[in-house]
Amino acid sequence: MLPELQLPAVALSLALAVVASSTAPLLMLDGECRIIAASSSFQQAFGLTTGEILGRSIYALGDGEWDVPRLRSLLGNIISGAAEVPAYEIDLMMPVRGKRRLVLNAQRLIYSDIDAAPPAVRLLLAVADVTDVRQTELVHRELMREKALLLEEIHHRVANSLQIIASVLMQSARQVGSDEARAHIRDAHVRVMAIADVERQLAESPSQGVDVGVYLIQLCASLAASMIDNHDRIRLVARGDGSIVTANQSISIGLIVTELVINALKHGFPGQRSGDIAVHFASDGKDWKLTISDNGVGMATDGTPVPGLGTNIVTALARHLDADVIMADNHPGVIVTICHDDAAELANNARDAEVIV
Repeated sequence: MLPELQLPAVALSLALAVVASSTAPLLMLDGECRIIAASSSFQQAFGLTTGEILGRSIYALGDGEWDVPRLRSLLGNIISGAAEVPAYEIDLMMPVRGKRRLVLNAQRLIYSDIDAAPPAVRLLLAVADVTDVRQTELVHRELMREKALLLEEIHHRVANSLQIIASVLMQSARQVGSDEARAHIRDAHVRVMAIADVERQLAESPSQGVDVGVYLIQLCASLAASMIDNHDRIRLVARGDGSIVTANQSISIGLIVTELVINALKHGFPGQRSGDIAVHFASDGKDWKLTISDNGVGMATDGTPVPGLGTNIVTALARHLDADVIMADNHPGVIVTICHDDAAELANNARDAEVIV
């Protein structure tokens, strides 16, 4: 067993050996910022030799590029115990390599040196050159920005193209003589406009997600404008809870709403019957619930849906969303619920705090 007086010397020798053999650029400084140990990886990283490092102040390294006010202030505060800096980024201008971005990790050590009273202060300084990493990150961010701008332009172009197609469909509807053909063309126009609304939302959204509540309000406003002749007789209302969905989800949700609203308008209010149609979307984590309800004539007395409900279309779209379709009597009218996972446990009343469109 070593005598007690030899233990500090052995500990210091071991610490110096650990620093010197480190695979990371590492320095040990004394309280005056003189270098008492340096790893070979530090020497290789900054093109210095042992004779140019040991015993010299860190500020005297190279051609004086380390002698900058920010570094002096940083190391001075750490040595005095006024600050702890786990990771600090600083730019240094190297003679050959130009400006480099360095990450400094400094740890203040109290060393019980026998000959020192009070105990000597040591500073362990790890230096990582992250210039290339930061440059790569900058290029990546710029590419992502360009991609976002390109997608925005694509969505704008698609939305404009769809609106042109919708206009052509409406012109065709005015020219055909058959009421049935005119009705089918009009329905196709509404469906095209539903997808155009999604594209417009995507163009305006930096996250490439769609606020489904805003989208449904705009969609229902478009449906009401094109399909309801008397807004005092039939009201179409929509609301959401601020949930964000993907582009693919929003398209399917929009087409489901479009299909069910069209059928409610066609079959729920015969003659001059008045009433309301409500659309509501709510989510809880990954679960969500979409309801489309009306207070029209309702289902047939045998419980079968009214003709033209578009059950197959809605079911196929719901399957694409991994959702279930539930249809029930609304007393009066019909309520159709599209549930994803356990979303059926969310609020059952979709008619409060409505936004009139």
